[in-house]
Amino acid sequence: MKTLEQDLSGHSMRIGIVQSRFNPVVGDALRGACVNELHRLGVADADITLATVPGALETPLLLLKMAKSRHYDALIALGAVIRGETYHFEIVANESARGISEVQLDTGIPVANAILTTETDEQALSRAAIKGAEAAQVAIEMANLIRHL
Repeated sequence: MKTLEQDLSGHSMRIGIVQSRFNPVVGDALRGACVNELHRLGVADADITLATVPGALETPLLLLKMAKSRHYDALIALGAVIRGETYHFEIVANESARGISEVQLDTGIPVANAILTTETDEQALSRAAIKGAEAAQVAIEMANLIRHL
């Protein structure tokens, strides 16, 4: 049996990041943790492209454009959708996640989804560092798995 092992080496990988500007404190914390982890995994700063969009609903469109460019080995979505008092939370959370999944399934370019969906600002901030770093790991691991297939 051939087993594909986890490979977190990001050397020579090109990574695209799309960050929502809505909830900027959380987004910036996610980005900082993500970029630090990408560097730790061997991704050169020159091989990371960051683009920002107004909110989570705009994220899938830019991810799709980046994926179709074939300039990236993997993509990362960063942002936060924090529950308010209206149904809008469910729409934004569900539709952004659906769009992100469609991008990777339609293009074959892996997309790590680190758009947090939380009840409060405090929950989002407490998860930002961990989820930002995890998104970097997911992107690198999935790109390597696809390379090995």
